[in-house]
Amino acid sequence: MESPQRPMPTEAGILQFMEIGDSFYPPDAVSASIEQQRQWYDALCARFDRPLPDGIRISDEVVSGTIPVRRYHPAETRTATCLLYLHGGGFVVGSLDSHHAICAEIADHVGAELVSVDYRLAPDHRWPAQTDDCFSVLRQLLAEGKEIVLIGDSAGGNLAAGLAIRAKAEGLSGIVGQILIYPALGGDLVSGSYLEMAEAPGLTTADVSYYRSVLQAPSGNPVAEPLALPSVAGLPPTFITVAHFDPLRDDGRNYAARLAQAGVEVWFREEPQMVHAWLRARHMSEGARAGFAAICAAASRFAGSR
Repeated sequence: MESPQRPMPTEAGILQFMEIGDSFYPPDAVSASIEQQRQWYDALCARFDRPLPDGIRISDEVVSGTIPVRRYHPAETRTATCLLYLHGGGFVVGSLDSHHAICAEIADHVGAELVSVDYRLAPDHRWPAQTDDCFSVLRQLLAEGKEIVLIGDSAGGNLAAGLAIRAKAEGLSGIVGQILIYPALGGDLVSGSYLEMAEAPGLTTADVSYYRSVLQAPSGNPVAEPLALPSVAGLPPTFITVAHFDPLRDDGRNYAARLAQAGVEVWFREEPQMVHAWLRARHMSEGARAGFAAICAAASRFAGSR
C-alpha cells in the first residue's frame, strides 16, 4: 500500500524556511542523542538570529536562587504590564538565546517589559521541573505587583496554559491574558490533525510522542495536559494561533472551542500556509509575518498598550 503523501504548504517563503531548517536540523533529529539535538537546535536558532530593535535594554538575573531569566526593556515603554515568555523546544532543547530576537521584537512591538525563562529541560529534569520553574517566576512577578500576559510557543504554549490553570487553582490574580502559539495541550495522538498531519514538515506525530516520553508528565494531569481540565471557565482572555500543517493544530482548535463554550474571551487564528515553528520565518514569509503581527497585536490588547 502506498504511504500517504506528505502534506506540504505552497507559500514560497515558508518553503525556503523549511529548506534552511532541514539543512540544520534533520527530520530524524529525535533519534540522535540529547546533546546532539541541542547542538543542532542551537545552530538552527543562530541561523535565524536577527539584530535586536534599537534602544532595547537587556539584563540577565536569577529568580528563586536557581532559575535564570532575561528581562527585555524596550526603548519606549507604553504599559506597566509584563509579558512572561516561555520558549518552545519540546521541553528538551531551547534556552534564553534560542528565542532572544523573538522576545526582543515582541517587547519592542508591545512597548512592554518582557521576561523570558530558562526553565530546566528534560531528560535531565523530568516533569514537573519545567512548570515549577515557570510558576516560581510568575509568582515573583506577581509579588512585584505586575499584571502578566503569558506567552509561549509549542512546549512553551503548554507551560503557559498550565500556569494559567495553576494560578486559577491557587487563587492568584494578575494574569490579564495568555497567548498560546502552536501549543501542545495533550491531544490523543491518534485522531484529527495527529492523523492528518502525522508526517507534516518540521514536526511529526511521532516527534510529539517522543517528547512526551522524554518529559514523563502524568497523563490526564490538567497542568501537563490542559485539554484534560474538567472546566476551563474562569481562565484569562486567550489568543491561540496554530499552523495548518502541524499535528498539534487541533490541540489549539479544540482548546479555543472549549474556552469559547465556557464563556472565556478567546481569539483563534489558523495560519493556512504555516508549519510548526513558523515564528522563525517571520522575516521571510508573508504568512509568518502576518501571524507574528497578530501575536504582537494580541499582546498589546491584553497589556493595554497604546
